[in-house]
Amino acid sequence: MFQGFPPSVVDFMWGIRFNNEKGWFEAHKEDYLTTLQRPMKALCGEVYERFTDRHPDLDLICKVSRIYRDARRLFGRGPYKDHLWLSIHQPAEAPGSLPTFWFELTPEGYSYGMGFWEAPAGVMARLRARMDRDPAPMEKLARRLNRQRQFALEGTDYKRPAAAPSGLLQPWYSKRNFVLIHEAAHEELLWSRELADVLTEGFEFLLPYYAYILSVSADPDPRFPDA
Repeated sequence: MFQGFPPSVVDFMWGIRFNNEKGWFEAHKEDYLTTLQRPMKALCGEVYERFTDRHPDLDLICKVSRIYRDARRLFGRGPYKDHLWLSIHQPAEAPGSLPTFWFELTPEGYSYGMGFWEAPAGVMARLRARMDRDPAPMEKLARRLNRQRQFALEGTDYKRPAAAPSGLLQPWYSKRNFVLIHEAAHEELLWSRELADVLTEGFEFLLPYYAYILSVSADPDPRFPDA
């Protein structure tokens, strides 16, 4: 059962950032296991169980990232990550190609939300086509997001975005990819089991956006109208 991260996890993450080599990590591996990996796995399992108990039809899996970087993609960096995250999503060959619920802990703070950061161009084209064809459902979701302060819409905009059906939809219409994200500095919430409650309820709030994106994925691709 998740009991919160120990505050000493912050020292470990800063330590690995500034001492990113095998000798230091091996000397502090038990710190990694007890302050970061095991609590993250416990948090992932608990949030996943609660969320899927409410929504058993979603066909979700949960994963905790590895601290080891892919040796093929170091690009001059050390072999270890200085952060860890959990993700809850449908099985996918390419990470980030389907909307994903996540929580991430870094040396500076933490974040959680629902993201689509490697969104296929075809899915985003379908999203824009759906908004063109029937803007009301997405406008309802946009107003719902605008009424709260827990999550913000972020992502990469097209350099020359097309005009949306309404000003309310323009921030969504302009995105190449997006996340609905809550970000904060380290705080007492991280050291308590209440974090599992906050994530579960946060993911519950984000579920209508997740479901909408999945429904859009089944639409015809407007880029190939004759296919």
